[in-house]
Amino acid sequence: MSRAALLVLADGRFPAGGHAHSGGAEAAVKAGRITSAASLEDFCRGRLHTAGLVAGALAAAAVLGVDPGELDAAADARTPSPALRAAARRLGRQLLRAARASWPSPELDALARQFPKGAHQPVVLGTAARAAGLAPQDAAYCALYESVSGPATATVRLLSLDPFDATGVMARLAPELDRVADLAVEAARRAVTQGPDALPAASAPLLEVAAQWHADWPVRLFAS
Repeated sequence: MSRAALLVLADGRFPAGGHAHSGGAEAAVKAGRITSAASLEDFCRGRLHTAGLVAGALAAAAVLGVDPGELDAAADARTPSPALRAAARRLGRQLLRAARASWPSPELDALARQFPKGAHQPVVLGTAARAAGLAPQDAAYCALYESVSGPATATVRLLSLDPFDATGVMARLAPELDRVADLAVEAARRAVTQGPDALPAASAPLLEVAAQWHADWPVRLFAS
C-alpha cells in the first residue's frame, strides 16, 4: 500500500473536476445561511454527518469489493435531487478519466464500460482507491475530506472569506472527521455481508432542495 497515492487522490489539484462544484455552498451563501467562518463551520459539519457519511461509506464499500452496480443504485436511492445525481455522475466520469490515467486497472475499465455516462463519484472514488492499493479507511477519509473542503474553498471565493479562517474551520472539524470515517468504514464492512442496505442513508433535505434551486439559476459561479 502506498499512502502517497492517498495524497495524490485527495489533492485538490488532481484533475477530478471538484473545483467547479461548491457542495451546496453557493446556494447557502445566496440564501444567507453561510455568512461567516462560524456559519461555514456549521454548514460543513452538517454535510460531514449526512452527505459526507454516505459518500465515505460508499467509497469504503467499493474498496472492500462490494458490487459497484449495487453501490451506484444505493447512491441513487440516497440522492433524491436529480440535480445532485447529475452532478455526482459528472464528477464520477471526470474522476474515472483521471484515475484510469493514474492507476490503470481492469476494474476501472469495467466501471467505464458499465457506466458510460458516469457512476456516482463516491463509487468511482472507492474503485480508484482500490486500484491504487489503498485501504477502506483511506477512501472514507478522502470522501469525507472532499465533502467539507469543497464548500470551504468555494466560500473563500463566494464571500471573500479569509483563507486562514476557512482553513481553521477544516482544522476544527478534523476530530469529527475521524469519528465519521470510523462509522463509514464500519457500515461498509457490514455491507460486505448484508448488502448495500446496511450503508447509511443520512439525509440533508435542505441540500437537496437548494441543489434544485441552484440548478435553475441562469448565472452561477459553480456547477453545483
